[in-house]
Amino acid sequence: MTWKRAAAVTGVVLLLAATVVFTVKRAQASYTKVLVGKVERGEIASVVSGTGQIRPKTYVNIGATAFGRITHLYVKEGEHVHRGQVLATIENVQPQASVAAQQEAISSAKTDISSFLAAEATAQANIEHAEADLEQKKLDYGRYQELYNEKLVSKQDFDARKAAYDLDVASLAQAEAALAQAKAQTASARGHLGTQIATLRSDQDSLSKTVSAAPYDGIVTNLPVREGETMVTGIQNAEGSTLMTIADMSVVTAEVKIDETDIVNVKLGQPVEVSVDALPEKTFKGHVTEVGDQALLRSTGLSTSQSTSGTEEAKDFKVIVTLDAGQDVDALRPGLSTTAKITTADKRNVLSVPIQALTTPPTASALKGGNAVEAASAATPDAAAGAKQGVFVLRPENGKLRAHFVPLTTGISGAAKIEVSGGDIQAGDQIVTGTYKVLRVLKNDAPVKPATEAELAPKTEDAS
Repeated sequence: MTWKRAAAVTGVVLLLAATVVFTVKRAQASYTKVLVGKVERGEIASVVSGTGQIRPKTYVNIGATAFGRITHLYVKEGEHVHRGQVLATIENVQPQASVAAQQEAISSAKTDISSFLAAEATAQANIEHAEADLEQKKLDYGRYQELYNEKLVSKQDFDARKAAYDLDVASLAQAEAALAQAKAQTASARGHLGTQIATLRSDQDSLSKTVSAAPYDGIVTNLPVREGETMVTGIQNAEGSTLMTIADMSVVTAEVKIDETDIVNVKLGQPVEVSVDALPEKTFKGHVTEVGDQALLRSTGLSTSQSTSGTEEAKDFKVIVTLDAGQDVDALRPGLSTTAKITTADKRNVLSVPIQALTTPPTASALKGGNAVEAASAATPDAAAGAKQGVFVLRPENGKLRAHFVPLTTGISGAAKIEVSGGDIQAGDQIVTGTYKVLRVLKNDAPVKPATEAELAPKTEDAS
């Protein structure tokens, strides 16, 4: 009957279709789907990253240099200041009065010195007068002595001339003593004047400390006080002891922390790219200028030499990056969060492979049955000698694409690629890059089929 014949034909067609589907499924089941990449030749850079904050190379906390109330604040936080610019003043009534009083005392001392100098001149004139009188009396005494010896004058006249001579000798000695006294008084007055001048300098210094000036060009980065508050001296880091902070932003640095596993590759002078969270559109160039030699505990920030804790934990090292001159750093402020990317190595025209493609040789766990050593040796000649890293290179064999494991010697690694310094590969070779699950169990010389990430993505089962 016609319907029986139609049913038979339909059955044959379905059987043939099932056979074809089964054959295709079986053929496909013999392939491993993999992600594929290429071996490339070009530039590769090894980069170490660290986070931290912007800091000025030079900054100063201007502390209280005089006790008293703040009478004027001439700047605001964030304001640019210049060297010598007056920043603030503290009440100065007492220092000003001390300076004025000392200046008057110095004027009086100078007057005393002038008086003593006049006394010296008078005493010198008296000495000259006494010397002239003495010379006259000496001549008279000499003549009368000769006349007395010749019995031409009386003894009374001779004694009178001798007494006059002796009196002038005494007068001369008295005048010389008066001159010495005047000179001593002058020297004493000059000594007092020196003391008063020194005291004036001290008083003027005290007065000058009531006026705070900028030590250099910079920015006011911290202003914790207000007009009318009282400044306190001699107590470091206490409230009221710091007037403000001035930062010299002509040379800007980034202080970042680098993980202990990366610090061994960081050297002075290495180029750095610095990005600031607050300025995402800008990147600043710099170079490493300081590498810390003390490990810092990540939890506390203290150096290991300062910590008494014996707990093992992650550590960082401080690295200072100085931004290169000639860049627009006006928008930078101390304390801004930053990320520094330090180029620790840079090579050009080298072979490289994606980092995720690098794997260890297939081992017995990836093979079906057999002795473990024999299986590993069969997988790759280097497998038995140790877990040397390499990649699976895709090579056509007998009409099939097979993944052949090739051991590699690697060099520096970048963000996504790693240098190939030795191995039987060349630019343009196709290699297996994933997935990780496939690479873990992929056999040497296994037939493979390139696939997309979407094809290899895990399929979500229907919840029902």
